[in-house]
Amino acid sequence: MVAAHPDDEVLGFGGTTALLAASGVRLRVVSITAGEASHPHSHTPVARHLAAVRDRELHQALGRLGAASAQRVALAVPDGKVARHERELAGHLTALLRDCDLCVAPYRRDLHPDHEAAGRAALAAGAARGVPVWEYPIWTWHWASPDDGRLPWHRAARIALTPAAHTRKRAALESFHSQIEPLGSGPGDEAILPPAELAHFRRDFEVIWR
Repeated sequence: MVAAHPDDEVLGFGGTTALLAASGVRLRVVSITAGEASHPHSHTPVARHLAAVRDRELHQALGRLGAASAQRVALAVPDGKVARHERELAGHLTALLRDCDLCVAPYRRDLHPDHEAAGRAALAAGAARGVPVWEYPIWTWHWASPDDGRLPWHRAARIALTPAAHTRKRAALESFHSQIEPLGSGPGDEAILPPAELAHFRRDFEVIWR
């Protein structure tokens, strides 16, 4: 599971992750960046330590998904600059796919530059290894409508979540306090995922492009 930032994989694929973990599937979670630049204009003390905060949040979220045993890999690419490292990233992902049957990654046309670069790199790595890549949308849900002709609906698959997986995902989403709550009361402290946006990811199904 490839994520541009710690939380992408839970937002877009967390419920399915819970299903896979419950089935005994071995999982590898690759965090391309540490998500340290999510609040670039915040002056709160926590903003200076977001990399560590978001690492702890992801650790807790994976535990709540039942995936605490997943192997975690942090590539430490600077947040916001994934495209500058795309070729190198594709090489790292190619190596990490050596023993994998499936790769999931952010949608290559998500209209977030880090997500798109992560998706392209994953697709290149999958092609090099002969491993299928499923893409999960994140920001797509914010700008697209159900009849949006720009989206590859012919490649879409709807993954229904069991009640248990759905419950696990909702609990996991609550782990990301730095993203779903304001860091403080000043400008630049606003929540990245306020309730209206988070609602997209609290549904009892997930959608991927395959």
